[in-house]
Parts: sequence; structure tokens; C-alpha cells
Amino acid sequence: MGMPEISPEDLNYVREMVRTRSAIVLEPEKAYLVQSRLEPVAKSEGVQTLAELVQRLRQVPFGPLHKKVVEAMTTNETSFFRDLSPFQALKETVFPDLLARKALTKKLTIWCGASSSGQEPYSILFTILEAFPELKQWDVQFTATDISLEMLKRCQEGRYSQLEVNRGLPVALLTKYFTKKGMVWQVQDDIRKMVSFREMNLAGTWLPFPKLDLVLIRNVMIYFDVPTKKHILKKARELMEPHAYLFLGGSETTMNLDDGFERVAVSGTSCYRLKKQ
Repeated sequence: MGMPEISPEDLNYVREMVRTRSAIVLEPEKAYLVQSRLEPVAKSEGVQTLAELVQRLRQVPFGPLHKKVVEAMTTNETSFFRDLSPFQALKETVFPDLLARKALTKKLTIWCGASSSGQEPYSILFTILEAFPELKQWDVQFTATDISLEMLKRCQEGRYSQLEVNRGLPVALLTKYFTKKGMVWQVQDDIRKMVSFREMNLAGTWLPFPKLDLVLIRNVMIYFDVPTKKHILKKARELMEPHAYLFLGGSETTMNLDDGFERVAVSGTSCYRLKKQ
């Protein structure tokens, strides 16, 4: 049995608090989503109703409980090699191009925004290791960020259930890069060390990134309001090398948000590059 439905007043409070803290827009018709994400938080706090949980939030300034609620609302479901075509593009077009361009310096910088529970950055890493083993001898700076400390902890541990590894991960990669530990599979230590997982709010202050060759901000822009989308794209554009690639989610675009990008076709999908000056 679930908890009683959240009241319209409490729903509006949560929506506004999440929007203020993360710039993520929860539409009024998403009450079911708010309810389903809040119930585990309420249970972990030992409260019986969502009304009681929201009352606690209202009683104190922004603190650990508010952060917990924001994290619960901003965590996106993901899977290994989600929407396979971008990974095909990385393998067939993007990495071969970047390897040729960076052959002299042998230095590559990659940033994966909104890493969630880690499946996307690890999928990118597996693509590199399988198709371009020579990159092991390169200086590859691979950073993955997320707003949620809980998700970042999961990323760093690299532990996944059987159900999670069954979603999109080929068996050959599972047996090659994971170790079975009881009921879970864990990404091997040396592989996990190849990615630096860091806390960052896309709508807030950004980390001091180096210039980037590859940027992936997939399936998260859809949750932001227009000013925040523009802010994110502007920041990403300023960090990108002239030859860099930007991948967004399948339903996301730079159109009407940032005219510094142009959409290009790559290996059966599309991505974005900086417009030539």
C-alpha cells in the first residue's frame, strides 16, 4: 500500500523547491512521479505520510533533507549502451577522427554530464577499450559528473544487479570487465580508476574543466527550463575544442537555444559541432 496522495499545496512546494535548487521543471501533471520518488525518502526518514515529510522540509532552511529530495527528483533511469546509435557513432566516426587529430599530443579529454548510476560513462569506456586499445597508452582525461552524491557513490563503486547488467550489456563485456560478487557484478578496479566521478550541478557552478574533445549531455536537458538549457549549452560550447563533438539525447536539440552549434550526421545518428567562424 502506498502513502496517501500528495496534496496540491505540498506538490507545488516540492516543485518550486526542486526548480529553485536544480532548475529542473516538474510539470503539475507529474504528481505521480513526485509521489513515487518521495515515498522512499519518507520511509528512510521514518515518517508515515508525504504531508509530514513536506512539513519537515518547510520547517527548516535548505539542508540535508532538501538535498535528499532534490536528488530523488533528479535521478534518471538509465542502462548500458542506451540508444545504441551514439555508441556506434563513437566507434565508427568520432574516435577515429579524434585519434587522428590528437595523434601528436596523444591527449584526449571527455566529459559525460549527468552520469546517473554510471552505465553511460562505463559504456563509453568499454567502447574505447574494445575498439581502440592504443588509447591505454594515451593521456585520457575522462570526467563524469552528476548532481547526486548517492549516484556518484554508485558510479565509483561500479556495482550493478543482474537485472541492470542484463539491460544492454553484451555478455562478452560483462565477463571481461566485471567481477561477480555475491548477487552483484562489479566493474573491475583498474577500469573504474579510468573515470573521475565528480559532483556538479549543470544549472549551477561548473568545475574547472580543461578544453574538451568530446561532450555527452544526454537525456537530461529535457528536464530543464529554457534559460537553463541556454546556460548549459553556452558553457559546453565555451569548453569545446574547435574539432569537438557534442552528443545530446535523441529528443534534445540546440535549435532555438544556441546558434553556435550545427547539427551533423554521423554513422546513422546525429550530434553537434561548433559552427565554423
